[in-house]
Amino acid sequence: MKKKICFVVASPFTAKAFLLNHINALSEYFDIYLVANLNGFDKVKLEGFNVAEIKDIAIERGIRPWNDLKALSHLTNYLKKNQFEAVHTVTPKAGLLGMIAAKRAGIIIRTHIFTGQVWHTKTGWFKKLLMYLDKKIVNQATYILVDGESQREFLIEHNIITSSNSRVLGRGSISGVDASRFIPDKSTKLEVRKELGINTDDIVFMFLGRMNLDKGIPELGRAFERLSNERPNCKLLLVGADEDDMFPLLRSIIHKRNKLIYYGVTSEPERFLQACDVFCLPSHREGFGTSVIEASLLEKPIICSDTYGLKETIIEYKTGLRHKVNDVDSLYKAMLTMYDNEKMRKDYGENGRKYVLNNFTAQAITEEWVNFYKSILNV
Repeated sequence: MKKKICFVVASPFTAKAFLLNHINALSEYFDIYLVANLNGFDKVKLEGFNVAEIKDIAIERGIRPWNDLKALSHLTNYLKKNQFEAVHTVTPKAGLLGMIAAKRAGIIIRTHIFTGQVWHTKTGWFKKLLMYLDKKIVNQATYILVDGESQREFLIEHNIITSSNSRVLGRGSISGVDASRFIPDKSTKLEVRKELGINTDDIVFMFLGRMNLDKGIPELGRAFERLSNERPNCKLLLVGADEDDMFPLLRSIIHKRNKLIYYGVTSEPERFLQACDVFCLPSHREGFGTSVIEASLLEKPIICSDTYGLKETIIEYKTGLRHKVNDVDSLYKAMLTMYDNEKMRKDYGENGRKYVLNNFTAQAITEEWVNFYKSILNV
């Protein structure tokens, strides 16, 4: 009889985006269960998961004391009823409720993985509260994973974890990148550019991800505005959910409207990334930066901030350039350098693909997860 592992997330999108390969590989050795908040989510989209059960429990991302207590009660009862050998949580709220519930239910192996810190850009009492809650997760867990070594060092520095109670699997990244999916293709690049109205000789800077203040979108807009006033054939392409009304703000910053393109959400990042010449992630905080290694795998040179979580994602002056966090001038200078150096863009892109293939493939990361659970569950 197989031992049972329960994965707990708030949003099923988290499971779909980061855990699918791990769960399906682990299912060869264990019975896997998944807990998520399925409210408003089409359960058909989770059909690819090889799991024994998908349980709907209303874990919300925001702080909702009464709803959180109800979710904690339901989760505790579910875990106690099934008596799992291990519980694994991802994201802060799922981690807090999941680790507390698992300990109350008597689950021996309780694992949480840190993938970024919301509190890094907060201030005052709210920051202290969020840091306390992360410490609470650590206190309730038996194993702590972090999806990057620089993030792990950051958490140790802020007394959230210690060097002895935490580890990174492989070189980092929660899920790695599917090398069979992210393959450079010039015909796709031309096709997507035609769809978006981008000329073949345009130099395209691109952001892909959740568009909000913490991702540095306003600085990206201001740096690009300076660049576009000096270099004629450049474009800024943004793909992803606009969470903080960033597009209207960008339209007020970038005066030449034809230079700004916003596509929206896509389920095909590997297709739209083909269209760019340089990938930009000017984030204020980042756990790891999966979009960076996705772009690198497509031979795109990188410009990213020097925030703690992005240190492993590029090799500076070999696969990309760094700029200071929340610094328009240094971001602009990096963009100008990339614009003016076609050979740099080509060399950095080719180096980036090799770097990712050697360190961050999805297959390699999944093997690390399988070996981790086979080891601690003695399988």
